[in-house]
Amino acid sequence: MKAASAPKAAVRVHGREQPGAVPLFPIAGSILLPRGQLPLNVFEPRYLRMVDDALGGSRVIGMIQPREAEGTPPPLYGVGCTGRITSFAETGDGRYLITLTGLLRFHLSTELSARTPYRQAEIDYSAFLSDADPDPSAALVDRERLFAAMRAYLDAEKLSADWAQAAAAPTDALVNSLAMGCPFAPNEKQALLEAPTIADRADCLIALMRMSGGEAPDGSIVQ
Repeated sequence: MKAASAPKAAVRVHGREQPGAVPLFPIAGSILLPRGQLPLNVFEPRYLRMVDDALGGSRVIGMIQPREAEGTPPPLYGVGCTGRITSFAETGDGRYLITLTGLLRFHLSTELSARTPYRQAEIDYSAFLSDADPDPSAALVDRERLFAAMRAYLDAEKLSADWAQAAAAPTDALVNSLAMGCPFAPNEKQALLEAPTIADRADCLIALMRMSGGEAPDGSIVQ
């Protein structure tokens, strides 16, 4: 862990500065993806403080998953995603209801020894700068195959969907929404987060939905 010093220089992506160091919000089973929207109910005092500090600064928070391992604080996965606070409300009992809009994925570089009650880290966007651009691989996604896997998965999990809204959604938004919203295991969520392209994420998503629905990834029935 690195002692806190001068903040790492911001990175400019498409004319917009992205912070080189961010507060971290570690939640198992929850991922944020670029341009995705993640509603959060914040109630722990340390994370209430984190939101206050973010609102007074860049409004950017780094979402990342803790690894399934012992340790205090728990070790973290190496890849997360930054999000900007785009909506905020305070409840009567002191909770914050916020929405994060995904910006860029990042590699965790160095965790900082900060004086804040929440964790902070220097991060590296260099492998994910293309997150700021539309992903042309979305055109390669077989939507019929995706919808078939989605129907089987939702039936098996006894979940519902707004099918008209799903059919009208752009492919990248649909894939990312499913990846963020489906209740997969943390390591499966991490695989979806780290998928290089929308097409890769769709393939991973279909495989996970098929396995959860009682099928092998190739579509055969699991006995």
